[in-house]
Amino acid sequence: MQFPTLARSFYGLDKYADLLQPAFALATRCYVAWVFLKSGYLKITDWEQTVALFESEYRVPLLSPLWGAITGTASELIFSVLVIVGLGGRLAPLGLFAVNAMAVVSYAHVFFTDNGIFGLRQHQFWGFMLAMLTIYGMGNWSLDTLIKRRVAT
Repeated sequence: MQFPTLARSFYGLDKYADLLQPAFALATRCYVAWVFLKSGYLKITDWEQTVALFESEYRVPLLSPLWGAITGTASELIFSVLVIVGLGGRLAPLGLFAVNAMAVVSYAHVFFTDNGIFGLRQHQFWGFMLAMLTIYGMGNWSLDTLIKRRVAT
């Protein structure tokens, strides 16, 4: 096989990979947002326990335990829903990225031990996915794209 033919074959794969982008963006959005949505839901189902955890375990800088619990829970719930439906542009995944970063900072005393390294790796993985969504956008299968198309016509 000659090089030009081989090169065309590889570059021809681009159009097929491009067809997968919307589905991949949607799957990424749903996967990573679901993690934070479940976490926020668990927090509101036992609010007293949540506030107690923010008083004893989570060390959120600059906020009281009550305000840390309120802010963290609301952010997890609101930004997760926005990311799943693809609304809020790049601000929604950036908001979840900030929640994720704050979790690492406030729980660093656990994550940076031999026993907590797996939890840290999970947060790094989620942070990478949220960074990708922030940089590349929510994809074509999102409410943002639907709204843009409606406004443009």
